[in-house]
Amino acid sequence: MTFCLGIKVRTGLVAIADTRITSGTNSTTSKKISTHQIGKNSFFVMTSGLRSVRDKTVTYFEEELSEKEFTFNKLYKAVNAFGDQLKRVSKEDKEALASSGLYFDLHTIVGGQLADDETHKLFMLYPQGNWIEIGEATPFAIIGNTGYGQPILNRALTYESTLRYALKTGFLSFDSTRVSASDVGYPVDIVIYKSGTYQLVEQRYTHADLKYLAVEWANKLKASVKDLPEDWMDRLLLDEEIEPGFNLIT
Repeated sequence: MTFCLGIKVRTGLVAIADTRITSGTNSTTSKKISTHQIGKNSFFVMTSGLRSVRDKTVTYFEEELSEKEFTFNKLYKAVNAFGDQLKRVSKEDKEALASSGLYFDLHTIVGGQLADDETHKLFMLYPQGNWIEIGEATPFAIIGNTGYGQPILNRALTYESTLRYALKTGFLSFDSTRVSASDVGYPVDIVIYKSGTYQLVEQRYTHADLKYLAVEWANKLKASVKDLPEDWMDRLLLDEEIEPGFNLIT
């Protein structure tokens, strides 16, 4: 499985991608995010799905970028080009994969800002090659293992959050997934884009780098649970005499 998270706030973008690849009982690592900086054009691509589909689509897309002058002036046009390559791979491999019992699958997150974009953009592509743009109402997209990391984003993140806060919340989303799913893990790649800079900043972190944050977060969670009001529990836990008229279900 995979955990790839793209966040869009007013001041920029955060991209977080784990690197764990699992096959049976074996685990390896592989980079799941690629960055592209071509003149005044900066964007990243994150993928989740069948590894062979991912590698072939990315190879075709990067070949297209290298074989001709960069002609995309808006990010959605680059997203369309990636979707075209995904459709190409689907035509070439989908039937053969299906005959082998494999499902053609690749979800993709693309974010950045090209020369004529008024501001930074974030898109999510589906296996069919179509896409949606991530907006202010729900300013993030997760692909891969989505169940464990989404609740904290829903509760804590808004479009008006700072980049620092978005990165912090994004890490906690990754950590929540990591501790609950054996197929998501370190190292983790993080990319930051500040709107209007046309520069991506990328850093890889290991478990040793961020372990202290995960420990502190776990301790704060335990303390917060302990400090929550408990008066509503009294009738269930029978700490005091049962009030007249209270029906105990047996």
